[in-house]
Amino acid sequence: MTESTAAEPVRFELVTPHIALVTLDRPEKRNAINPETANALEAIVRKIEVDPAIRVAILASSQPRVFCAGADLGAVAAGKGAGLETPGGGFAGFVYVQRLKPWIAAVEGVAVAGGFELCLACDLIVASHDARFGLPETKRGLMAAAGGIHRIASILPRPVAAELIATGEPMDAARAFSYGLLNRLVAPGEALATALALAESIAVNAPLAVQYSLAAMRASIGQSDGTGRAFVAERLAALRGTEDFKEGPRAFVEKREPVWTGR
Repeated sequence: MTESTAAEPVRFELVTPHIALVTLDRPEKRNAINPETANALEAIVRKIEVDPAIRVAILASSQPRVFCAGADLGAVAAGKGAGLETPGGGFAGFVYVQRLKPWIAAVEGVAVAGGFELCLACDLIVASHDARFGLPETKRGLMAAAGGIHRIASILPRPVAAELIATGEPMDAARAFSYGLLNRLVAPGEALATALALAESIAVNAPLAVQYSLAAMRASIGQSDGTGRAFVAERLAALRGTEDFKEGPRAFVEKREPVWTGR
């Protein structure tokens, strides 16, 4: 296991050779995003992307009562608001960063504003019954412009998305789960362990097959059937040229577990 120093706003560690755990750690600010956090998170994302051994990443909080409270308004008031975004990653260096590897949000407690947008930028969300999700920007004369508005509109029923945006009131985890926003709903304190189990079920699969399939899925959201088929065909053509594409069927025929190389 490798780990960043505790003084950093975001911690990185390997919990297995193929699973990375990324932990938001600004307890005194409810994990609010400041420029240092945004830069650190983007650097970690890029580190994970280029490491061929890492197949899945989990985004979690060091605090049981809050996942992330969004933007650090103190930094905004101090004139550092522009630093909450990075050129390559958008808000928190994360919500729009280009990546292929799957991310799982493990949520305990409050995930609001930019914190909720971090969750929506992940591919899967595991949350405890104590979790709360909300976009309170309209209560402050702002907009959830870091993915919140358009991403919840593609997941939740239109009236539910409109209510979250217009009222700014949070949604509890049970309701979020009922609308398909969450992959797993678990007892308090169990979000990370459940996310790890989910990550392990992904990590045993062919990494490029997972990455290319998810890339095609993301690109196909909101597109026509024909456009979606074209995205899938493009990624399939790339996958056909890999060693893992040959290894899977070969291992099946030889009645053994496949050995994935990510090549």
